[in-house]
Amino acid sequence: MTKQEKYNLANWAMNHALENGAQQASVSISNNRSSSVDVREEKIDKLEQAIESNLSIRLFVDKKYSMHSTNRLKEDELARFIEEAIAGTRYLSEDEFRALPDPALYYKGQERDLNTLDKDFDKHDPQVKIDLAFSAEKEVKGQDERIISVSTSYYDGISERVMVTSNGFEGDTSNSYYGLNASVSVKGGDARPESGWGESAIFFDKLEKSGIGKKALDRAIRKIGQGKVESGKMDMIVENRTVSRIFSPLVSALNGSAIQQKNSFLVDKLGEKVFSDKLTITDDPFVPAGRGSRLFDNEGLATQKRPVFEGGVVKNYYIDTYYGKKLNMQPTSGSTTNLVLNTGNNDLEGLIAMVEKGILITGFNGGNCNGTTGDFSYGIEGFLIENGKIVKPVSEMNITGNMKDLWSDISEVGNDVYKNSSWLMPSILFRGVDFSGA
Repeated sequence: MTKQEKYNLANWAMNHALENGAQQASVSISNNRSSSVDVREEKIDKLEQAIESNLSIRLFVDKKYSMHSTNRLKEDELARFIEEAIAGTRYLSEDEFRALPDPALYYKGQERDLNTLDKDFDKHDPQVKIDLAFSAEKEVKGQDERIISVSTSYYDGISERVMVTSNGFEGDTSNSYYGLNASVSVKGGDARPESGWGESAIFFDKLEKSGIGKKALDRAIRKIGQGKVESGKMDMIVENRTVSRIFSPLVSALNGSAIQQKNSFLVDKLGEKVFSDKLTITDDPFVPAGRGSRLFDNEGLATQKRPVFEGGVVKNYYIDTYYGKKLNMQPTSGSTTNLVLNTGNNDLEGLIAMVEKGILITGFNGGNCNGTTGDFSYGIEGFLIENGKIVKPVSEMNITGNMKDLWSDISEVGNDVYKNSSWLMPSILFRGVDFSGA
């Protein structure tokens, strides 16, 4: 289905909803294509391809709201689907806060190429993609007698979406992605340490295609001999690849639904200094080729570059139209784009050299954070650091504390930004974290 055909069908579905009793409607049509190949023992273990088309419609009927989705895209089937959806919506309770956004806040179609689509997506040879997965495996096979198993995978995909609303919005997005992963397990006494490595990119030509298997093997071998260390309060470095695990509770606490329902430890903190001076994060939807770059959000609201935290001060919440009305606040957006953390001067090795005694965390194993209080407990694995050097691998340990205290005790922010994500986070050094044996 071409872009124009998607627009035509979306407008038809929207108008059919209005003609059959909806006062407002929003329609999105998306097409997604993906492929993947898994390799194990020098053979293809799994080969998958998928093509999906989907229509989603948001209905506002007599002060009642519902959202529906279908992969039936023929007009006669859609007509019946929409009519039944409207009839079902009438049975719901009224909600005075449900409405489409103020049209003044919509993206107005200004031309700006965010470089999120590989226009050569269909030109890449499928055999080359399969060979990449085999090449990653070959980097590892036979390299160490302790290897138990190796699995590698290549994946890619492209998604295209158009969206229209009954109060004047029209917009479309296109995104592509590519990735290569490796996972290795090794003999380690009674244990079988396992680790992995992955690379991803928006453009095939930008995808890192070598070293993935070797890095996975190195990380697995370094885990041999993992164990507990003495409990106590120590410094903690969180590797850039895993910082998102302890940062996601902050993002959740900024969400409009959590704020409105008082299920957030950042309620009524807008404009207040809550965290360390070293915490400055910007939500930037316009990063060229950024994983989260976009011109409008899922409602059609035009994206804007906004400070999230500035020197530890809470600058913005994530507020969609619905919770904006409930909170009597101006909508911003209901979700993040690219989160860019101001970096420091040291890479990971530089941070390690600054620690007299502490733990470098390279992975989290379970745990949770209480959204209301900010209290957390996570299982961790990583490495003990003494006198600025890695001493031994660590596992079966927990960290506990409170998110407000943790993010107030930042000692140093690294400069080794993890770029395989829309959250552009470096490694971070925290002071005085409670560690205990699991």
